[in-house]
Amino acid sequence: MSGKEIGAEGGAPLTNAQNLELTEPNGAYEQDLNTHGKNPLIRLLFQTFASLQHRDFRYLWIGILFMSAGAWVQQVTVGWLLYDLTGSAVLLGALNGLRALPYLILGLFVGVIIDRVDRRKLLLFIQPFLIVSTFALGLLIVTGRVEIWHLFVFALISGTAWSFTQPLRQALVPNLVPQKHLTNALSLTAMGHNINKVLGPALGGILIAAVGAGGNFFVQSVAYTGVLFMVFALRVPKDQIKSRGSSAFSDIKEGLRYVRSNPVVLAVIATALVPPLFAMPYTSLMPIFQKDVLGVGPEELGMLLAAPGVGAIVSLSMLAALGDRIKRKGILLLAGLGFFGFFIILFSQIPTYPLVLLPLVGAGFCQLTYIVTSYTMLQILAPDELRGRVLSLYYLNRGLGPLGSLLAGFMAESLGAPLTVTLMASIVILLAGALAWRAPIIHQVET
Repeated sequence: MSGKEIGAEGGAPLTNAQNLELTEPNGAYEQDLNTHGKNPLIRLLFQTFASLQHRDFRYLWIGILFMSAGAWVQQVTVGWLLYDLTGSAVLLGALNGLRALPYLILGLFVGVIIDRVDRRKLLLFIQPFLIVSTFALGLLIVTGRVEIWHLFVFALISGTAWSFTQPLRQALVPNLVPQKHLTNALSLTAMGHNINKVLGPALGGILIAAVGAGGNFFVQSVAYTGVLFMVFALRVPKDQIKSRGSSAFSDIKEGLRYVRSNPVVLAVIATALVPPLFAMPYTSLMPIFQKDVLGVGPEELGMLLAAPGVGAIVSLSMLAALGDRIKRKGILLLAGLGFFGFFIILFSQIPTYPLVLLPLVGAGFCQLTYIVTSYTMLQILAPDELRGRVLSLYYLNRGLGPLGSLLAGFMAESLGAPLTVTLMASIVILLAGALAWRAPIIHQVET
């Protein structure tokens, strides 16, 4: 945003920079850094969490943590409940597919809405749907009235709400932190998501055992209510420009024209949409590797699935501490993407446990490196009035994951899991090479 005055929620007109200054009015962060920062470890700690100095980003980040944890807990609980009621793996897959469907169907329209309306008010409007639907399902469970179709309706409602809130919350980040802290803010957000990815399913299992499936949804409803109060407390500068297309379709065309005319943004979008189809589905084939390739048990399967998370957390810690210093992020993006494919291929060709864990750690490291870097580049490059539509294209990858898993399953049936993973990951390496060759501007642009 420029230095022009813009309206702020609940107060007098403010510039975006003035709003950020208000989040830490006494410069306490800088004082603490100067006082305690002589120790290199303490200075690194301050740098790792630099974006949390901004009051409103702290509220948003805590809310994202609770929402992410709730999503993983919810996924485990709904899946457990459906399988307990039906014993059907087909229905379980259909439920997960239905949850992802709104990202594909509504994605572009969600971007238009995010660019047209006040983003904070939109969050305040959507959050109650999650609270009420979660509480209602908990009530149906504890009263013994829950039926299978209730779970599918709930999956559709929650999936629709999430297709709005995920890009919406991310679109708010650049309004709450200065550009120098943007990589740090996005790294912390991704770090929280990946920690919840590991801890959330375990927490869901603990809650099921402790309070039952119904009580689990009541706990989630309370957590979502706490997030609603955090959104109330946000002080977000009003956007200077709102999308003013004559129709939603013309706004979508405007967003697509912008992406098509900007080779860097187009290349970054490609790195977001291709891997979910051709690389990330390797995790869906992990049970095949566990049983038929490595010949190990379910305990080792847990280690195979957790290993990429270890690499991801290491990557995110490094990006949070050092990412804002890297100006040519395109080089980091292409390197992360190419080596992600390389490590997946290496994993598929190692038939020995635990040696196979090493390339999985490397894959997790490279995967999160390119994901956070690509996301940061989009946030910096996209103008605020188009950010919602650009991010909605990025978030189509959430709907492509199930399609990629389906493709991987069909290929593995005829070709075997190792060859399937090798062929699919090769496409990601080719993409990285093609972008480096055909779109060299991606590693020349400075952000």
